[in-house]
Amino acid sequence: MELAYWQRQTPEQPLFPDIEWNKPEQRSRAGKLGIIGGNKLGFAGVAEAYSTALASGVGEARALLPDVLKNTLPRTMAGVTYAPSNPSGGLAQESISELRALSTWSDGLLLIGDAGRNSQTAIVYSQLLRDYQGPAAITRDAVDLVRNDSATLAARPNTVLILSFAQLQKLFRTLYYPKILTFSMQLLQLVEALHKFTVTYPITITTLHQDTLVTASSGKVATMPWNDPMRIWRGTVAARASVYYIWNPSQPLEAITASLLSK
Repeated sequence: MELAYWQRQTPEQPLFPDIEWNKPEQRSRAGKLGIIGGNKLGFAGVAEAYSTALASGVGEARALLPDVLKNTLPRTMAGVTYAPSNPSGGLAQESISELRALSTWSDGLLLIGDAGRNSQTAIVYSQLLRDYQGPAAITRDAVDLVRNDSATLAARPNTVLILSFAQLQKLFRTLYYPKILTFSMQLLQLVEALHKFTVTYPITITTLHQDTLVTASSGKVATMPWNDPMRIWRGTVAARASVYYIWNPSQPLEAITASLLSK
């Protein structure tokens, strides 16, 4: 079935080659990405997102971690700042000053996850997303942390959610959106649902369903065959998407779709 709002990409047929051709050639013009995540039990997602962002061509990247990790990382490690931790090892509410400073410095934020499940961290994440109006991508367990603030999040422009299908189901339920998503639904049904959802809400959604990555924004939908889900769960897809997004903040669908072809 042909739908005017649905476009299909393959590795051999990029939908938006201009996005790739117009990548900044100079680091000084390639933007600044702030990466937030980590807790006392791990920061692998933050580290991988940081290296992926630099490899993707971002001008500068900074990672903000809970200060409980300060003695875990080498003191000489570049691009890392720390903020107050809560007793569970995640970011405390007192970290809002450091989060705001990072958002002021950056051209876009990536909430990469590995954040734990502490309510203080959830509160400070939601506070940041209310205060900060620039481009923000949210993925992995960071999506779960802000789920209780879904109504505010869904109404926030400049927001990209790169989430699992189960997380998308929870988002629809939390918003009382009148469409039930099931793992057995056909791809066409999901495309139609996300088309209508992103007409209603000004956010961008990327999710994996039936070996297909689906991205939707402003009622438009782009899909691409995808057989490497670990790149999503490790956060590398979100890191690349964030870089392309800060280069093209007014074209989130095109930016994310183009980023999926970058190596």
